[in-house]
Amino acid sequence: MDIGRRNNVTITGNPEGRTVVLAHGFGCDQNMWRLTVPALAAEYRVVLFDYVGAGRSELSAFSKARYSSLEGYAQDVEEICEAFDLRDAVFVGHSVSAMIGVLAAARTPERIGALVMIAPSPCYIDDDGYHGGFSSEDIDELLASLDSNYLGWSAAMAPVIMGNAERPELGEELAQSFCATDPEMAGVFARTTFLSDSRAELKSVQVPTLVLESSQDAIAPREVGAFVHQAIPGSALVTLEATGHCPHLSAPEATNQAITTFLDGLR
Repeated sequence: MDIGRRNNVTITGNPEGRTVVLAHGFGCDQNMWRLTVPALAAEYRVVLFDYVGAGRSELSAFSKARYSSLEGYAQDVEEICEAFDLRDAVFVGHSVSAMIGVLAAARTPERIGALVMIAPSPCYIDDDGYHGGFSSEDIDELLASLDSNYLGWSAAMAPVIMGNAERPELGEELAQSFCATDPEMAGVFARTTFLSDSRAELKSVQVPTLVLESSQDAIAPREVGAFVHQAIPGSALVTLEATGHCPHLSAPEATNQAITTFLDGLR
């Protein structure tokens, strides 16, 4: 299958610049980066895509067996990098895509040369000495609610994830994005996301890494950002003046400034 069509790959920006890959999170698609692309396009070659099951990807390529682990999504990234011969790219991953980027960088180190992790969480469930933000019971209830009434779950959860209650249009946009995703495929991705534990993989990261966190985030609290920063040798941690789990939408100027400053430092 044509990888570009399978993952709805879009390439824009400066063809002579270093490649920056923008990877969306659960329930989203590449449109969520529309406020980020203009900040990068003049200097960088920007690659956007949709994971299989999201956006305008080829839904016929979806496989529950493959996408029941983050490695399946990392394989998407690897295959996109190979199909378009991306080398030394900067992988910008939002939410679960931050962990997918960690796995992809290990799979194809010559193709991913740096990571930007926006609101990352290697494990959502609390553990001894680790605060992920949710109990096992919380996640079980979340997934049961998603299975029983996906549209209702989307309408209820999107404003919580987005935060910024004074700007309801942001939560409404995220809810619409959730609702545009096939419920069965979304259910698989949700389980893969919320039941994953990638803490052990963080110590293997050997590329320059920027960790971006919001000052308030109901999905990835600041304890998680601190954990990720401490686990990745040499990483930088920036706490944005932003609220919610999607700062690239709720606080694009601050997010873009942090990303471009990091990119400038890679030269």
